[in-house]
Amino acid sequence: MNQIEVQIMGQSYLLGCPPDGEAQLREAVARVDAAMCGIRDAGKVKARDRIAVLASLNLAFDLAQRDQDLAAAQAALAEEKAKAEAAGSAPAPAASSGGPLLSYTSTVAGSADARSSQLIERLDQVLSSDGRLF
Repeated sequence: MNQIEVQIMGQSYLLGCPPDGEAQLREAVARVDAAMCGIRDAGKVKARDRIAVLASLNLAFDLAQRDQDLAAAQAALAEEKAKAEAAGSAPAPAASSGGPLLSYTSTVAGSADARSSQLIERLDQVLSSDGRLF
């Protein structure tokens, strides 16, 4: 496992990273940094630990909303396919019927959820081990 140094809200962190995951981790760090800086810049919260918790909650809520939207889209496509089959029309091609495309999308969403959980776990470890944050 490689280690990369990143900055989140001006603070340096050394993170473990799989060899093929650096770009994704840096993208996640950029999202967390933007979320935390946005909360800090709003001026209502000053403590780093509270900012981190609020940013984590906001990112988790966004992910849950995306999952809900994906599930609704899959249900709508399944309903459309069922109506088409009931009407006796030929099924639509796989890309528009939700075949392999939706399977790939749900796999990506599932892996994004796992990566988010891992990132939150790493952040929790870093926040709890850095005495300067409290």
